[in-house]
Amino acid sequence: MSLQQLRDESDFDQLPHNIPVSATIADIEEKKGFIDYFRFVVEVKTKGGSKYLIYRRYREFFNLHQVLEARYAPEDPDRPGPNTCTLPSLPGKIYIGNKQEIAEGRIPELNTYMKRLLGLPTWLLLDETLRMFFYQTEQDSQHQPQALRRLRPPTRKVKTVQQPKMDIFSSPRAEVMFDFRGNGKAELNLKRGEVIFLLRRVNADWLEGTVNNQTGIFPESFVKIIKPLPESEVEGDGGRYTYSCLRCFLLTPSGVDTRDVCVQEDLTIQPSYMELLARMREVFKVDDIALNYRDPEGDLIRILSNEDVQLMIKEGRGQRGKVKRPVNQFPWELHVTMASDFSVYGSEA
Repeated sequence: MSLQQLRDESDFDQLPHNIPVSATIADIEEKKGFIDYFRFVVEVKTKGGSKYLIYRRYREFFNLHQVLEARYAPEDPDRPGPNTCTLPSLPGKIYIGNKQEIAEGRIPELNTYMKRLLGLPTWLLLDETLRMFFYQTEQDSQHQPQALRRLRPPTRKVKTVQQPKMDIFSSPRAEVMFDFRGNGKAELNLKRGEVIFLLRRVNADWLEGTVNNQTGIFPESFVKIIKPLPESEVEGDGGRYTYSCLRCFLLTPSGVDTRDVCVQEDLTIQPSYMELLARMREVFKVDDIALNYRDPEGDLIRILSNEDVQLMIKEGRGQRGKVKRPVNQFPWELHVTMASDFSVYGSEA
């Protein structure tokens, strides 16, 4: 098959199943030796649906980008040739600063870089250097992952189901490949070699199961599936488990940044003021913020306590018939402003 033929979107179906199609940084890990450095834990998903972890330093990203630029970057960006394409930008090198802070700060940019890189024309996905970068080496597969913080479900609590009686021959189950220490009561502690019975899928990366008479959630990357869950459990089984959507806005002098944030909570939940504040700081990457909602007249009202949150939810529910929203969206919205900005109050919607 020629490169020209592979450029057609339909040719994506003809690519091998082990071609990487998405990659997300799950965490960073410190590697100590003669030189201490941090490497990125990357979860790779292939066209065939398999998932695995690889471990890459920034310099490996840099070397990959150099090779791809030499091969495919057009000499004139405004006039790309038949075997060239415009590559995404890679975050530059940083020579001074705290190594952990530098690595943490690079995560959003590297996630964007990988997303755009794997979204380039299908023929580039066949490049051997690109495939080897995302290939899980034997060293990758033998390394025991740690916390995988960014794959944890974004939730305050987990809804558990009644533990059924387990039939070892017919029940969905998995073998634990790495020891795992849970972070909190909702997460299981696992030991390598144990068999865990699967109850349901929590999200794309986490499952709920039972082992040693304990029920909880755990990352799928730590186990090997022996018998998968039925499709009904994977898709949510009639609404027993759902995500709710919270629409929030960051109001700045330069404009409005609108986000839809998915949370594992029922639409009737009343979060605390501190929970909402912490989540908005995480979403917008800004610390000195204030939370607000719009009253029926369209004015911004600052939220300072749990009682204010309760009032916001009450007024939001009263607007249900007037505002058309998706069925899984909260009836209230958050408006985030800078804590020192009082000019937004009293303005019309």
